Amino acid sequence: MGDLVADAMSGVPDLRALELLTAAVRHGSISAAARECGIAQQSASARLRSVERMLGLELLQRTTRGVEATPAGETVAAWAEEVLAAAERFRIGVGTLRGERRRELTVAASQTVAAHMLPGWLVALRDRQVRDGVEPTTVRLIAGNSVEVAALVRDGSADLGFIESPVLPDGLSRTVVGADALALVVAPGHSWAVVASISMADAAAAPLVAREEGSGTRRTWEDAVRARLGREPDAPIAVLPTSAAVRSAVANGLAPAMLSRLVVADDVHLGRLVEVTIDSDPVTRPITALWRGGIRDLDPTRRDLIEVATAV
Repeated sequence: MGDLVADAMSGVPDLRALELLTAAVRHGSISAAARECGIAQQSASARLRSVERMLGLELLQRTTRGVEATPAGETVAAWAEEVLAAAERFRIGVGTLRGERRRELTVAASQTVAAHMLPGWLVALRDRQVRDGVEPTTVRLIAGNSVEVAALVRDGSADLGFIESPVLPDGLSRTVVGADALALVVAPGHSWAVVASISMADAAAAPLVAREEGSGTRRTWEDAVRARLGREPDAPIAVLPTSAAVRSAVANGLAPAMLSRLVVADDVHLGRLVEVTIDSDPVTRPITALWRGGIRDLDPTRRDLIEVATAV
């Protein structure tokens, strides 16, 4: 009997390969499928060719725009979705039988997300779990900059990460859950506090109070200056480790700063800081969720948190 089962399964690709195939068909791109599954593009291409050889079918046609599923590829991908869904039900069912349904989650988040977004997401997650009759999850938060968050997810110290950087790390799956805008802020006594607007060139030429290297906020501003003005921004007048420290330095008149509009909202409302209008398109950055493995590796708790983050 064992030999018969082994023979039957010898012509069936493994679950990782099926996940990669369905992602390639869905995105029309091997590179996008590789990113979703957390592997290198070269490895993804080789694995898909191996699946085609195993099945003796051409599943994907390479085009100048990416890939397109052949008729056989469409059919195999549809079957693969059914297999993957069954595997997910099997995994969750076994965990339930063993009483191992996960109730703890370690989340790493960059400082803006940790302080101004994640609390609302956790309330929404708890409400969803209570509504569904599920025991609420205990969440442990680790705050850091975007580079540190990616490292924590990569080495397994965090189950899920959220960053606000335009530069996304390799080797991790990700999905954008929202966006955030930067604001130029000054002390009420600064000369810019009373002007209608300033140019981006003037902002880029001013020494600012900035976060440390690895901060998504700093990287977003510097990349925007390079892209729009074709130059490097001036070196910061001071580099501080937290957004709170930067806000305090600005409020005390040290220099202007570029910070998340969410971070400075209360200070602007209370008059401790003044937001200065820049006469150009807003500088924004994506809020991105990171995790190890592919989309099928997300357990229900992590999937729910990503969904509520996207919806809030």
